[in-house]
Amino acid sequence: MDHDVDLLVVGAGPAGLFAAYYAGFRGLSVAVLDSLPEPGGQINAMYPEKQIHDIAGFPAVRGRELVDRLLDQAEQFQPRYLLGHRAEKLEPGFVVTTHRGTRVAAKAIVITGGIGTFTPRPLPAAREFAGDGLAYFVRRLEDYAGADVLIVGGGDSAFDWALALHPLARTVTLVHRRSTFRAHPTTVSAVRASPVEIVTDAEVSKVAGDGRVELVEISLGEEVRSIPCQKIIAALGFTANLGPLLEWGVHIENRRHIPVGSSMATNVPGIFAAGDITDYPGKVRLIAVGFGEAATAVNNAAHFIDPDQPVFPGHSTDAG
Repeated sequence: MDHDVDLLVVGAGPAGLFAAYYAGFRGLSVAVLDSLPEPGGQINAMYPEKQIHDIAGFPAVRGRELVDRLLDQAEQFQPRYLLGHRAEKLEPGFVVTTHRGTRVAAKAIVITGGIGTFTPRPLPAAREFAGDGLAYFVRRLEDYAGADVLIVGGGDSAFDWALALHPLARTVTLVHRRSTFRAHPTTVSAVRASPVEIVTDAEVSKVAGDGRVELVEISLGEEVRSIPCQKIIAALGFTANLGPLLEWGVHIENRRHIPVGSSMATNVPGIFAAGDITDYPGKVRLIAVGFGEAATAVNNAAHFIDPDQPVFPGHSTDAG
């Protein structure tokens, strides 16, 4: 085996990183596997600069900072990170092979895969400008300083970016094809009260530029409006796919969620799950909830690995 550990965590988002810490706290060796090239899951891939307001103990914390804190917390137990590795084949005895041929043997598995791999929905009119003015996720706010920014979409991401960018950008225009929005009403009200221009019942019909985005045409029925633009953010959502996990024998409902019980156990003994990928009556999909599920999954995995170990090891304040 390339790696032989007590516990394999599949998914390096917030729940997976906290599971890595808690596994170390329980005295387990742990490997964390994720198809993305860096830890943090959706946070680092989609909104590293976004302020998150529902993490216990933090009135607000940037996504990137939260990931850094989770990595620092886990580092004391030196987990092994296998990033850029997609979990592919599961063999008996909890042996997982990645798409790059790396093999990991574990005594139990905790799946914290969120929504699986995700692909942004494209903006057809700007497809040729990907990386040259068109982005689907904002990685660094400062990249938009002084620019004319066009945001396409009507969900939380579109409005969050509008709020975050208007103090930095020269102009921010938000375009949505309908007059109603999916974003949280509080955020919509805040954007309406800001200098951001909101254009509804409209679509981006053309993007022009010499190698980079310079001009955007917006269709409003029969009317076509042209605006200068150097940066486009297409916040149109994404498609998700659990991929090879669907072949592991774990029961997955609607190819999306794994049903679990109060111990976070799946239908396969020794495989547990935590975070957004799980489902049960009354489930609330918050990062804060995922942390608790991760601790529950790891504690029950520790008991599965060694039945002489209690599910609840006591409080961390009791440790030396």
